[in-house]
Amino acid sequence: MDRAALADFLRRRRETLHPGDVGLPSGPRRRTSGLRREEVAALTGMSTDYYARLEQRRGPQPSEQMVAALARGLRLSLDERDHLFRLTGHNAPRRILRTDHVGPALRRVFDRLEDTPAMVMSDLGETLLQNRLSTALFGDQTHYTGRARAAVHRWFTDPGERLVYPEQDRAHHSRIVVSGLRAALTSAGTDTRAAAIAAELLERSPEFAAIWEQHEVAVRYDEHKTLLHPEVGAIHLDCQALFTENQAQTLLVLTAAAGTDAHDKLRLLSVLGEQRFTR
Repeated sequence: MDRAALADFLRRRRETLHPGDVGLPSGPRRRTSGLRREEVAALTGMSTDYYARLEQRRGPQPSEQMVAALARGLRLSLDERDHLFRLTGHNAPRRILRTDHVGPALRRVFDRLEDTPAMVMSDLGETLLQNRLSTALFGDQTHYTGRARAAVHRWFTDPGERLVYPEQDRAHHSRIVVSGLRAALTSAGTDTRAAAIAAELLERSPEFAAIWEQHEVAVRYDEHKTLLHPEVGAIHLDCQALFTENQAQTLLVLTAAAGTDAHDKLRLLSVLGEQRFTR
């Protein structure tokens, strides 16, 4: 049981909830950011003193039933729920079996996507497969080795990696990749790659450390992306993500509606061939 991390996670998730999120009246005067401790305790069926001790790093290990109640009361996502189980010293259902091998079913879907950018990524953001249009859009992302294979590592160590996103979108993308690494670390089991990446970035990047401190955990992709390409400029695309059952791999597909400027730019990229971003 990691009492320090558990206390931090519970407090931060409590502070992000509003009374209306859980069916409670807001009341005329509230000095607390988010829910009060006694409100969380009532939602989970535990005493206020017991919950307070968990946030103060001095509570006993909660049972699996109590952890499930906390997850429900705090309206946690599935990723956050699994994270909570592991922080309290319990096993969450294993969803990750990390491998570079792309299964035949996912590969068949990927192979049929010839006219739109598509890529298969691991839960660490390692690009396992790219089709021709994806390489033309992003450059070859399969050639990296070591920790640089992970997109989150490159995002915080290689300034050129950020050129693909407009400046106003970069802070949002930073939060997405950090929360994804937190989810991968929670599900890693005996695989230490996620932990090694996090440890290195905590030392090298103050920006990463500040976001990591927020303790956000999620596996998510934006439904819409604006990407910058040195040849065709800004491209506004829709993003669809197809996860394998254990969420170890994701098929990411970027599309544009026919007749749009983005659709025309993708067609132009198809003619231009593979273009690398200017570093």
